[in-house]
Amino acid sequence: MSIKSSQTLVEEAIKKIETLNTSEVKELIDKKEITLIDVRDIREIWKEGTIADSKHIPRGMLEFWLDPESSYYKANKIKDLKKMVLFCALGLRSALATKSLVEMGFKNVAHVDGGFDALKKSGFQVIQKEKK
Repeated sequence: MSIKSSQTLVEEAIKKIETLNTSEVKELIDKKEITLIDVRDIREIWKEGTIADSKHIPRGMLEFWLDPESSYYKANKIKDLKKMVLFCALGLRSALATKSLVEMGFKNVAHVDGGFDALKKSGFQVIQKEKK
């Protein structure tokens, strides 16, 4: 049995989505034109923190929380969303997640090249999230 590798899936996704570098993200945040969405697992966020003012929507729930037809729909998570810019640890999961949202019909969506790691290295404010 031959399967597509995860790397191939990511490469295919990147060809179909908008990718922003950290300076573009900073510029859009300064203009208040985007909502940053952290799609990492909550345990990653507890361990490493997240970017200040970002929203957390776990990768495994993304499509369900953003689908008004889903029983998991989270209207409170997505109200007042501007352009959604997704990030994960390094930019692989967020690329796949962004492609999925584009396929759902979302137009104003992109992901961060290099993910949380790149944002952190570029001086974005990291905040700690407490376990609830």
